[in-house]
Amino acid sequence: MSQSPPTIEQPAVPQEGPQSLGTRLLNVFAAPSEVFDSIKNTPPAHANWLVPALLLIVVSWIGAWLIFSQESVQQQMREAAEKAIDQQIARQHMSEQQAEQARQAAEKYGAIGQTVGAAVAPIFTGFGTPFFLGLLFWIVANHALKARLPYMKVVEVVGLAAMISVLEAIVRILLILVTGKLSASLSPALLIKDFDPANMLHSLSVFANPLVFWLLSVRAIGLARVTGRSFVKAASWVFGLWCAYTGFFWALGWLAQQIAKKKGG
Repeated sequence: MSQSPPTIEQPAVPQEGPQSLGTRLLNVFAAPSEVFDSIKNTPPAHANWLVPALLLIVVSWIGAWLIFSQESVQQQMREAAEKAIDQQIARQHMSEQQAEQARQAAEKYGAIGQTVGAAVAPIFTGFGTPFFLGLLFWIVANHALKARLPYMKVVEVVGLAAMISVLEAIVRILLILVTGKLSASLSPALLIKDFDPANMLHSLSVFANPLVFWLLSVRAIGLARVTGRSFVKAASWVFGLWCAYTGFFWALGWLAQQIAKKKGG
């Protein structure tokens, strides 16, 4: 009677443990698919959106302090404020006394407004973006992509993708410090010698930023991974919403300029 060969037991393959927070934050740049796969079926973790938000706020505050301490930047801000006041005086046909009062008010409250804005705006951006975009993407996921997801899971996706925003903020700050131009960014605006924010083509050039498209792509990857849908479907919604949002406010600025020109005329 022949004996059957002995069974060779295969060694068990060790299961990878969950990624640490630091690993997730760094892998957003190199392997975003792995990051979002690792959080897909886990309970919501607030650190996934809170830490990137805090990083963005701190980087923005430090950048604002460095930028506003530059004399060249301060001069550009003064010139921009004076130009805006002169345009307002011309449109409203102010008397010399009224014009002088407007200049004094702008000088008195302009610096305060810039300081408050530099302090408050990063807070709204850091904390508001994950919850606002999270709501939009949650609606898309549950209704357009037909995937049932907890709202906070989508907030995590937007929050982790914000690490690209942190990088974009650092790059923009460094470009401003190196060039001395307040309008500097990783976009065609960097090549415009006399950047005019009132020029609609100049303002439109700011959006042609590869880091912005990288951010949108990472958000799309995250939405695709947690919903189990294709990247193309997720990206069509992510990029589509961005185009609609950007186009709306760009058109709103153009319309405001046209109204101001008609009133001035």
